[in-house]
Amino acid sequence: MKILFQMENAAAVAVDGQPGENLLELARRANVPMDAPCSGNGSCGKCRVKLLSGELEALPSRHITEEEFNLGWRLSCCCRVVGDCTVLVPDTASAYRSRIKTAGSTEAEELSVFPGFLSGIGLAPDHPFLAPVVTMDPPSAADTAPDSERLERAVKQATGAETVRIPYPVMKKLAAVLRQNGFRVCVKGMLESGCFVCMDITHPGDTALAAAAVDIGTTTVSAAVCDLATGAVTAKGSAGNGQIRFGADVINRIIEAGKPGGRERLQSAIVEETLNPLLGALCKEAGIGENSLLRLAVGANTTMNHLLLGVDAQSIRMEPYIPGFFAWDGLTAGDIGLTANPLAPVVLAPNIGSYVGGDITAGILAARLWDSEELCLFIDLGTNGEIVFGNRDFLMGCACSAGPAFEGGDLSCGMRATDGAIEAVTIDAAMEPKLTVVGKPGQRPAGICGSGIIDAIAQLFRHGIINQRGQFVKEGSRIRRDRYGMGRYVLCEAADSATGREISINEVDMDNFIRAKGAIFSAIDVLLQSVGMTAQCIHRIYVAGGIGSGINMENAVAIGMLPDVQREKFRYIGNACLTGAYAMAVCDPAAALCRRVAANMTYLELSTHPGYMDAFVAACFLPHTNRALFPNQASPV
Repeated sequence: MKILFQMENAAAVAVDGQPGENLLELARRANVPMDAPCSGNGSCGKCRVKLLSGELEALPSRHITEEEFNLGWRLSCCCRVVGDCTVLVPDTASAYRSRIKTAGSTEAEELSVFPGFLSGIGLAPDHPFLAPVVTMDPPSAADTAPDSERLERAVKQATGAETVRIPYPVMKKLAAVLRQNGFRVCVKGMLESGCFVCMDITHPGDTALAAAAVDIGTTTVSAAVCDLATGAVTAKGSAGNGQIRFGADVINRIIEAGKPGGRERLQSAIVEETLNPLLGALCKEAGIGENSLLRLAVGANTTMNHLLLGVDAQSIRMEPYIPGFFAWDGLTAGDIGLTANPLAPVVLAPNIGSYVGGDITAGILAARLWDSEELCLFIDLGTNGEIVFGNRDFLMGCACSAGPAFEGGDLSCGMRATDGAIEAVTIDAAMEPKLTVVGKPGQRPAGICGSGIIDAIAQLFRHGIINQRGQFVKEGSRIRRDRYGMGRYVLCEAADSATGREISINEVDMDNFIRAKGAIFSAIDVLLQSVGMTAQCIHRIYVAGGIGSGINMENAVAIGMLPDVQREKFRYIGNACLTGAYAMAVCDPAAALCRRVAANMTYLELSTHPGYMDAFVAACFLPHTNRALFPNQASPV
């Protein structure tokens, strides 16, 4: 039987199916972009499709009303095929691929911050890559030396190398390139310990030496291409992580990877669907060939590193939570099929523990906690929450699971920060909301993302509309209740939304989000307690990550997500991981420093910490059960 997935803004995709097969699994098999934060267990309600023709066997879902069901709406994870059918995949299901909002700043600021960081720590581009242009005598009856010997002699003379190695990919095209260019060519490669390794041979006008820095987040992937000669960033971009359709969090992805063919599917999603198109586009923007990418530096959490390399990650989620590796040397782009020179080294920022990975190591490098006399707190707010505390004398890190709510995964109207997401909310004394929406002016709301939820809950609590548990204690025109008495606050009426559905926050949403913010605060609390300190000891709080860019810090403190300290102590530092990866890509001493930072960091496993659960439960109120921890917060109106 034929199942046709009709995309709103892309070509239709047809796939053969068998009776009884799950519709979401068929979509995954056909690489149809389908957002499924819960990985298909029916809890998030995000994998909505509309049945246009044919028939599906559909289980009931609380996410689909009777009216919507009669109009053809279904949850793909709750459907099984029974015959030929055509389903519409709404544009919101695939927006994660290219329209996720990332850390906000102007393009000029983004392109200048990386070299500025490097000079700020007293370093400059420092690497072994060279691109000498060499000229050789063409062969003749009197000079019958092979092409390889001619190249070796010329490269030794140009670089001072004692030996020259010509790997297979270069040897394959050596004869043709030499003759096409009259035996005057550019040889790109790296000179280390007296040995020059040829990585590419090309025409003499192509002397570009480039590297790429990559931040592989659970939700978003960011990358920058830079000129190795000057350190200048020549292109920067981002995309949604193609693995999203296998689940919003790392645990669901590890489970998926454990299924037959799972590791290959997850690796293909990040390499072929995400990284290669992104790197290809950036090379084109920078005006260089893909073969000119001679090194890649990657910052990623521990699970993402394993899935990138196709390594079994099952042990990460099982006690005693031991990953397959912390550091990896000798990896090349060709090993995993990346769009770059196949001989290009891939440098991974070292992992620290099962849930504190290289993205945090690179971030700490950029935040300079390793060089600070004062005690600082580093918080990376993404799909996972990672926290590091310390200074030049010690560094201690931990991680907590809070991501799906911040990305909209556990919320009835939640969504990622793509077009149509409500990213900021204010509520006036009459309980009327004012919304800021991601997208072009006039963009209608389609849902609410993490920063918007923080604002909304803080505003509802500040006005006394909800109590400490997130339950409605006031009535008004914006407050509606279902037949069971559960309340919700309507942010946008159905007639005004982009989807034709009401956008609201209900008590279940708030309970889920309060648990997520409680996970963040309790992780901070336990981390500080483990070294005998309190929030008042913190000199500076660095907030990094995509979600952090849109957070109103005052509101984050008001709901008890972040410590109640002087607001001037908070500093948003953007994509710290990408900054650290850039430094590793263009500067060998920076890469060595990153490895030292990782070696000196202590990992605290919260899941086995005896006091974490008590701290978590205490933090699952607004702002906290212990109001003494929030002395600057006024009582609700």
